[in-house]
Amino acid sequence: MGSSAAWHLAARGEQVTLLEQFGPGHDRGSSHGSSRIFRLAYADPFYVSLAVRALPLWRRLEAETGRRVLELTGAVDHGPAAATSALHDVLRAAGRPAELLTPAQAAERWPGLLADTTALFHPEAGRVHADRAVAAFQQAARQHGAHIRHGVKVTRLSVRGGRAEIVTADERTFTADSVVVAVGGWAPGRLSGLLPGLPAMRVTQEQPAHFPAADALDWPSFIHHPGAGLADEGGIYGLGSDDGVKVGFHGVGPVVDPDHRDRTVAPRALAEVQRYAERWLPGVDPTAPVASTCLYTTTPDHHFVVDRAGPLTVLAGFSGHGFKFAPVIGELAADLVGGAPARGPFALGPPRAA
Repeated sequence: MGSSAAWHLAARGEQVTLLEQFGPGHDRGSSHGSSRIFRLAYADPFYVSLAVRALPLWRRLEAETGRRVLELTGAVDHGPAAATSALHDVLRAAGRPAELLTPAQAAERWPGLLADTTALFHPEAGRVHADRAVAAFQQAARQHGAHIRHGVKVTRLSVRGGRAEIVTADERTFTADSVVVAVGGWAPGRLSGLLPGLPAMRVTQEQPAHFPAADALDWPSFIHHPGAGLADEGGIYGLGSDDGVKVGFHGVGPVVDPDHRDRTVAPRALAEVQRYAERWLPGVDPTAPVASTCLYTTTPDHHFVVDRAGPLTVLAGFSGHGFKFAPVIGELAADLVGGAPARGPFALGPPRAA
């Protein structure tokens, strides 16, 4: 999100410096790897409109950098009829294509994927290559004059006289008229006490796995909604990628400190993902998963925080479903820096309930 904001701000002629505490392509946060879902399908029309707005921005990023980051393969949502019908109705109301299928019809199209009860196919979906996307945002930002500095850890952030002041680990000080804070799992600690109305955020370590499949790059992205054949409250997500078919439980990991977490794979959690693959994904090899870890930073209502208070613009709490929106979140950040108000549910305010 910070790299996207740097791109948009630099493209608007602002003087931009991007500080990143780790090196290029790092795997310490929430933005690494080869596979993130892109989809328009949400039960909330606001998020559908946001994803629709993101799609041409992804294509603009590709055009500016010559990097291919988004592949549209379509997506399958399956589970209780209430879930798939709601998505279908919102997509159609927005003028986007969507098709309801029976499990048998879904199996005929995608024999590697078993559908539960009902299925919805929407073609304007697929995968974003996360590593390439972050690199593309930074390349585009540089092309517009931004300065990008890796390996610079911010140890203190404060507001003095209407301006923001940053102090780094090597005791360098930066002052700016505006600072965009997009620090993922470090947001609760970094922003504590600075912003009134900032919702509580829960930082967890999630553990998806990639399974071998000969046709992985042809797979649609998919969401298995809970409530019919799946008891898991968070649901299951998956998609094809360069590394196989990625599968993960949504938002079920343990709470962690991002600076002191155990990044090793939990055997029990991996076994649960394998059991899911054995039952629902006949097109993968469930015996050879490659697991990894990443961070979720989740708000009580799963809405993002995209707002400004004084010289600080905050991008946080993307709750495990934010990456697809990255180019439009960067645009919203640039709007906030320019004085625009926050959009809808993203504003700072009273404590949010789940």
